[in-house]
Amino acid sequence: MILNAMPEHVQSRLTDYARLLRIDRPIGSLLLLWPTYWALWLAGDGSPGLGNVIVFTLGVFFMRAAGCAINDFADRDWDKHVKRTRDRPLTAGRIHAWEAVALFAGLCLISFLMVVLFTNTLTLYLSFGGVILAFIYPFMKRFTHLPQLFLGTAFSWAIPMAWAAQANELSQLTWLLFTANVLWTVAYDTLYAMVDRDDDLKVGIKSTAILFGDADKAIIGMLQALVVLILVMVGHRAGLGAFYYLGVAVMAGLFVYHQYLAKDRAREGCFKAFLNNNWAGFAVFTGLVIDLLFS
Repeated sequence: MILNAMPEHVQSRLTDYARLLRIDRPIGSLLLLWPTYWALWLAGDGSPGLGNVIVFTLGVFFMRAAGCAINDFADRDWDKHVKRTRDRPLTAGRIHAWEAVALFAGLCLISFLMVVLFTNTLTLYLSFGGVILAFIYPFMKRFTHLPQLFLGTAFSWAIPMAWAAQANELSQLTWLLFTANVLWTVAYDTLYAMVDRDDDLKVGIKSTAILFGDADKAIIGMLQALVVLILVMVGHRAGLGAFYYLGVAVMAGLFVYHQYLAKDRAREGCFKAFLNNNWAGFAVFTGLVIDLLFS
């Protein structure tokens, strides 16, 4: 491999950059990708433009990486007190803070240029909101117990952007998808926050896992139920058929499985439930694509 042929210090440096940008952990990108694809395929009536698919696929990975860089910059002093994050490259001092900021700015610039060059004016205007949300989210855990809501908005902003790029307009379906994804993100990121809840309480980091307390699983369940309900509404308004609803049913079944995994609130179970949300998003996308293909 090319990496193995490089000097050891270069390999180590590149590995740290990859860890900072979570290239080795694509789960966040996938959770962002599926709803973006929902919007592209619905707005394109099953045949989105290849250019839009390429732009938004790359944009998802670039902006997720940018978000990870600015998140670690914001949390660099607190992460050292959390078992799961204390060895992150920025926290451990192997990467400088300015490097993380530079990577965030560079990745945002690349994503912005793709929007400018390959999409339309409406998408360009919406992109400014996406950058702002990506920047402010990591700092919200200092001021509110609802940082997951800001993450949900940031993760969901790709939906109106993708819809605008494909259809050059926004509709009620756009905002229904947006709302469903915000609620879904709050649900799965609360599961993620439950993994670190004990450490977060010690250092003063705020989260919905702390805010919900003993009602955490019940509230996650209600959020998941609302996600399914809104996606059913999307199917009804878009005139979708059995394959789409089968995908939504699979998502609902996986949500029940997540409740089982998190039943004891153990770190491992909550983390497994969080990771499994990838398959929930994939199930809806698969059902949507098949339904539009045969409709």
